[in-house]
Amino acid sequence: MYAEVIVDVAHSDVDKIFDYACDGNICAGMRVAVPFGNGVTTGFVMRVKEKTDVPPAKLKRVLRAEEEFPALTEESLLLAEKIAARYRVPMALTLRLFLPAEMRTGKVSSRRRTFCRLAADLPPIPPRAKQQLALVAFLEENGEADSALLREKFGGALKALEERGAILSEKRRVFRDPYTGSAGEAPSRTLTDGQLLAVQKVHATDKTVSLLHGVTGSGKTEVYLSLIADALKEGKTAIFLVPEISLTPQMLFQLRARFKSKAAILHSGLTAGERFDEWVRLREGEARIAIGARSAIFAPVENVGVIVIDEEHDGSYSSESSPRYNTFDIARLRADYNGCKLVLGSATPSVETYRRAKAGEFELIELPERINARPMPEVHIVDMRREVRRGNPSAFSSLLRERLQKCLGEGNQAILFLNRRGYSQTVICRDCGYVAKCENCDVSLTYHSEEDCLKCHYCGARYKMLSACPQCGGKHIGYVGTGTQRVVTELKKLLPAARILRMDMDTTGGKEGHFRILKEFAEHRADILVGTQMVAKGHDFPQVTLVGILDADMSLHFPDYRSGERTFQLVTQVAGRSGRGGEAGEVVLQTYDPENYILRFAASYDYAGFYAHEIAMREAMSFPPFAKIVRVMVTGDREEETLGALREVYKKLQMLYAAHSEDFLFFNRMHAPIKRIRNKYRYQVLMRLAGGSKVLQEIYAACSASDYKNVLVYVEENPGNLS
Repeated sequence: MYAEVIVDVAHSDVDKIFDYACDGNICAGMRVAVPFGNGVTTGFVMRVKEKTDVPPAKLKRVLRAEEEFPALTEESLLLAEKIAARYRVPMALTLRLFLPAEMRTGKVSSRRRTFCRLAADLPPIPPRAKQQLALVAFLEENGEADSALLREKFGGALKALEERGAILSEKRRVFRDPYTGSAGEAPSRTLTDGQLLAVQKVHATDKTVSLLHGVTGSGKTEVYLSLIADALKEGKTAIFLVPEISLTPQMLFQLRARFKSKAAILHSGLTAGERFDEWVRLREGEARIAIGARSAIFAPVENVGVIVIDEEHDGSYSSESSPRYNTFDIARLRADYNGCKLVLGSATPSVETYRRAKAGEFELIELPERINARPMPEVHIVDMRREVRRGNPSAFSSLLRERLQKCLGEGNQAILFLNRRGYSQTVICRDCGYVAKCENCDVSLTYHSEEDCLKCHYCGARYKMLSACPQCGGKHIGYVGTGTQRVVTELKKLLPAARILRMDMDTTGGKEGHFRILKEFAEHRADILVGTQMVAKGHDFPQVTLVGILDADMSLHFPDYRSGERTFQLVTQVAGRSGRGGEAGEVVLQTYDPENYILRFAASYDYAGFYAHEIAMREAMSFPPFAKIVRVMVTGDREEETLGALREVYKKLQMLYAAHSEDFLFFNRMHAPIKRIRNKYRYQVLMRLAGGSKVLQEIYAACSASDYKNVLVYVEENPGNLS
């Protein structure tokens, strides 16, 4: 027998099939150790065959299988080939997507423990052996127990009983549980008429993709859970994707309450052992529902019955590392392979998705009302220019202060949203205008008061806070802009008795970071939750009756065609956290541009009006979905080398441009808006294509053919971040 192997080396020179002789125990999907070059490396078995064209003298043999089972399913192998071809990346890179990273490096393995139970023929125990008798009584009551626990409780009695033949021991694999005790009891819920109709429409449509467009609080989650329950009843599996790690524990608890241990969680916040064990539970079929952020789309489940992508509009579903895939594209491939339904859900679907649904490509399902016909929270738009003219320089308008005091006085909770962490955005010398910047990136540093340091939010570098200006020696150091830390500081002065939690990248480290804060707030051990966009999506806190949006303009004026759409989505999503319980909610939206049409549409929850305006503008300007933006990024450690690579790539692309000029709406080269990040210089070729996929594939081919020693060249389609 012969195995066709892809070696686990992500380089174009070895991106091909190598034939190896193998035994009959080797099968497709296995990871194997093979001789390669002068050493041994790991490879992936793509296929096993009976004949080979390789001369016997050149044929080497598979040394061993790394696991007893195929790590990759037949579907995984097929998907990996399609992804590699689509994004022009080495096969090894795409195959790695389907495996826990630590599994490849051999740094994690199954955990095994020894369990003890009483022998069937129990020998007599001397009455004086009190500990031995106590241990026997313990096992008679509990059946079996971990040997480590028995040694801790009963000391040497365990060894003595083993020597008497009274104890039988057995080593077994145990799974590490990421969230112990997360399975409560699910309350019995009856679907509303609207939810029931939504479920029926998903099942009845002949379309693969359905878009569930429901306002915040309309009960989309219950629709998802019903569809998953239906898939499990048919003996199938399910994949449930959420955009933020902060949402995965919350959603896992709901799934565990409903489906017990059948739900497994996959995300980067878990320990290596936990992630490996959850992956193994899915691969072996013990767990049948995979839940997680973007990477969970590669979960090793087979016979998939439904795939759900919640908050489908979220930018986190686009990968920013190679291969730069869009999660929807992978989900569509898996849905087609399994013949299952793919359900996209959002209160604010992306313009591209909604257009495809309106055109009939996707099934459009609407949930226009909240559960029990609860009203949407009233939105008050506050003109912050007037606040400044009235002598109010703080982050809180007079209306927000008043509403906060009223909210807390009535025993309710509030969420304050500001999409900027830290104390202040910029540290500036008021004498000469010097701005503190990162040495590794062309961006200003942010001051963090709790640690009294300056941080770069791009590379994570930390610097001592300035005591004097390094440029002029001046002592007048000032702060510009407001971050979440500063908001909390001001809040404590404004409402000294209020219990305040902060949720941003600085407070949510570790697996339990998000969960701890959300649990504390849900149990009403805090009155106000201050946070970045982590607080905007998916959370359900019945006692929140007030949401304050402190700077609604922040994302509105970015040089990006999606800035209006993102602002509408963010404002609508965070406003939807208010009034989800028995009491009506309200929102205070603070802005320096109160007449802006985006904010007006968001304040009235008018998605249809927003979409009509936005789609007309994009058609007039030939922006996606009426064209495709393609960016070729060129990054390197040395500016001259990077520029040299840019010139070569640009020449190749110029030839394409000359041959297919009718397909190009825009074509130019320039440095990236942020020229340097993590000491890497960044240049780009920006294109806007009106034509089809042929030109796009030629762009990929031109860039993948470029091999530069110290420079990375890659292609992005409709990049989520143009900075």
